[in-house]
Amino acid sequence: MTFNLLFLGDIIGKTGRGLLREHLGSLIREYDVDFVVANGENAAAGFGITKKVYEELLSFGIDVITGGNHIWDKKDFVKDAVLCDKILRPLNVSSLQPGRGALTVEKDGVKITVINMLGRVFMPHCDCPFVSFDRLFHEDSSDFIIVDFHAEATSEKNAFGLYVDGRASAVLGTHTHVQTNDERFLPKGTFYITDVGMCGSIDSVIGMNAEKAIYKLISGMPERNEVEEKGRKVISGVVLKFDIEKKAAVAYNKIYKIYGE
Repeated sequence: MTFNLLFLGDIIGKTGRGLLREHLGSLIREYDVDFVVANGENAAAGFGITKKVYEELLSFGIDVITGGNHIWDKKDFVKDAVLCDKILRPLNVSSLQPGRGALTVEKDGVKITVINMLGRVFMPHCDCPFVSFDRLFHEDSSDFIIVDFHAEATSEKNAFGLYVDGRASAVLGTHTHVQTNDERFLPKGTFYITDVGMCGSIDSVIGMNAEKAIYKLISGMPERNEVEEKGRKVISGVVLKFDIEKKAAVAYNKIYKIYGE
């Protein structure tokens, strides 16, 4: 007996939300998906998330929303986070931050723990993700453990994947918005990919308006990034097939669907 999980890369603002509103249902049917996890830390105007956007994403059929270093960019969400029980902020940040870093959900008789972890290389200060995983793992009794490893450095993501190999069911990298070509099963059975990519405009700079991003890079002058709403769009992610009896991922399909060509 199998269980299919769809993990979606960073949802970029109105563009990403519009894509999922229109196409997530068909993806769920096409891949016979039982459970959906998506990174939503950029879902509100490209930076952070709001309670309204959180509820909108859940209405599309997303079961758990993960975060990252931009989770608190919308200040009102700091007080709203405790009311939003299906969203995660990174596990390995200060305990003074509201919300939770891991969530165990039971669906169709299957218990899934989703963990949101933040890398430390070129990222805001946080606790060691390796040690934080160890602490949670010793207390976890779910069938599958899914880690959204939100990090900048590919080396750190690789190291974390190998460190939890055989313990986590899957390690799915987010944050860079560019899907990598290194998806594979690690030696002890954990599925790994350095970055699953994003849901947003492909004719952009990681989902943002290219003209503004290029000007900022050339001039060195401050320029606020804005979500690109025009051009071709992409939904990036991975569908994982789990064997319930073996309690392991046994197959996968990488998703990279371009719309508007």
